[in-house]
Amino acid sequence: MMKRITLLLALFYVSCTATHQLHTQHLKFDENATADEKIAMAAHLTPSAEQLRWQELELTAFIHFGINTFTNNEWGDGRDSAELFNPTELDCEQWVRTLKEGGFKMVILTAKHHDGFCLWPTATTEYSVKNSPWREGKGDVVGELRKACSKYGLKFGIYLSPWDRNAECYGDSPAYNKLFIAQLTELLSNYGEVHEVWFDGACAEGANGKRQEYDWKAIIECIRHLQPHAVTAIMGCDVRWVGNEGGLGRETEWSVTPLAPGSYVDKAAENRRLGIEEMSKDLGSRELIARANELYWYPSEVDVSIRPGWFYHKEQDDEVRSLANLVDIYYRSVGCNSVLLLNIPPDRRGLIHEVDAERIKEFGDYITKTFAHNYVVNGNKPWHAEAGEQKELKVKSNKIVNTILLQEDITQGQRVEEFSVELYNNGRWYHVARGTTIGYKRLLHISDYKAERIRVSINKSRGRANIKCIGLYYAESLEEQNRDVILSDIDPTCWSVEIETMRAAIDGNRATTWSSDSLTALIVDMGTTHNITGFTYAPTTEEDLSGTIYRYNFYVSSDGINWLKCDTNGEFSNIMHNPIPYFVHFGKSYTARYFKLEPLEEIDGKTMTSISEIGILTR
Repeated sequence: MMKRITLLLALFYVSCTATHQLHTQHLKFDENATADEKIAMAAHLTPSAEQLRWQELELTAFIHFGINTFTNNEWGDGRDSAELFNPTELDCEQWVRTLKEGGFKMVILTAKHHDGFCLWPTATTEYSVKNSPWREGKGDVVGELRKACSKYGLKFGIYLSPWDRNAECYGDSPAYNKLFIAQLTELLSNYGEVHEVWFDGACAEGANGKRQEYDWKAIIECIRHLQPHAVTAIMGCDVRWVGNEGGLGRETEWSVTPLAPGSYVDKAAENRRLGIEEMSKDLGSRELIARANELYWYPSEVDVSIRPGWFYHKEQDDEVRSLANLVDIYYRSVGCNSVLLLNIPPDRRGLIHEVDAERIKEFGDYITKTFAHNYVVNGNKPWHAEAGEQKELKVKSNKIVNTILLQEDITQGQRVEEFSVELYNNGRWYHVARGTTIGYKRLLHISDYKAERIRVSINKSRGRANIKCIGLYYAESLEEQNRDVILSDIDPTCWSVEIETMRAAIDGNRATTWSSDSLTALIVDMGTTHNITGFTYAPTTEEDLSGTIYRYNFYVSSDGINWLKCDTNGEFSNIMHNPIPYFVHFGKSYTARYFKLEPLEEIDGKTMTSISEIGILTR
């Protein structure tokens, strides 16, 4: 009898152990698994060691620097001379010192952007720093930044654009994949440890008219072989793009998701079956998991630029994000279970501009000061809570608080689905906050309170929640200084258009939009002749960007009959993901009374046009 009891206990233990087994980064469901069984397994999916170290960085920096810095473009076409690259005071140590003051733990450099210009003396192409006048052709931006990171203790990452508008073999898929992997091999072999490799999914046709097909399997294998501890981002396997470039994480942000990484080409059909992509609002609900066949630990990275553009443009020196806006982005990225990747582009001197540097220091000082002291007594003591359980803790006396911090121990998985927070003062409890997911970190703004106690309730959870930290802090109030961006040097109120509805594009109000169900040119009569040096195009401010122009022609005329095509690159680069006003400078002036914006291609290939506002530059 005793042996039978012992055997039953052993079997029970094995059963419990199997049920609560932790899975690292990926799990596949048994085809007969029930919805409840899937949720139980989802609760035990955990990050890899590399993903955990990445998440703990919280703040990472992007450095967009290259040929575009000197041509004033966002996307170059690969035809600009390498001789244009000539920073006069390039100082990578200044970049790293600035970023470190701001609290950033890693920097990612655009070693090659879409134009194909390489910031290291690669053997794969002549289109690189070795054929520029900078350092007499002997310079290496990648190498200089790597040394600066080592000196000041920052981690180092690289961005290598898959799309290459200079490479003649682009579109010849086998040949270009070979070139791309050769470039990647140089970067991952010659510069010490690389902590993050960042790819976007940019892809197009090559000179041969064929669309490039990337060999993601071979690319990822190259990284795993040369830099086994690097995380791969966006088109990699370890880090997911949040789905926008506005600095906004989801209110409900799951690191456990059925969304297969983009580099898993064979899983694209499964993503389509589930109806999910990076921009989907729901990436981890119970309902979604119930329909899934497998899950990934695939955490969110929020990328955004400190300026309207991603490369440096002098005309944006007074459009650097305010401290209040950066702090709001921090709360909506790091504070929503994500890592913030903030772009700070060096200027033509090769320095982070003084305005950006000052704002970054203000930001670092503010975050450090805000979270220097947790006013919850024993707030860092672990708490293991079942759904429906509460935890009460004392708050240090006479402390005013307005910021709540909650953290899960994600080494045990992400489990909290709903929580609420109450504060006790003057003999009663006040409900102050409610939320859904927590994950690595959740931050919530509340009104100023002088609290005696805090009570956190885990209202809904996937099994036992593992709370790592409960915090209360005081954040000094910041006033956002809104400044209207001037889109035209000429008052548009005296202009006239062919069709009255088109006036919405020249009424000086970005809240109004003119739209058409075809690719329709906008023709404007300015009434008098002007010397035109450029124009601005503002897309709609609505969530639906249908009709937003991607490729265009711009013309000027003195009589409205004979038209001269202006010299531009003809595309609003990256406008799909960064729908901001675009400033186009011609590099010379045209004398004209009329102008015409002709759309050639909409961002999604639709036969539609929309213009929120258009302006003319004369300076």
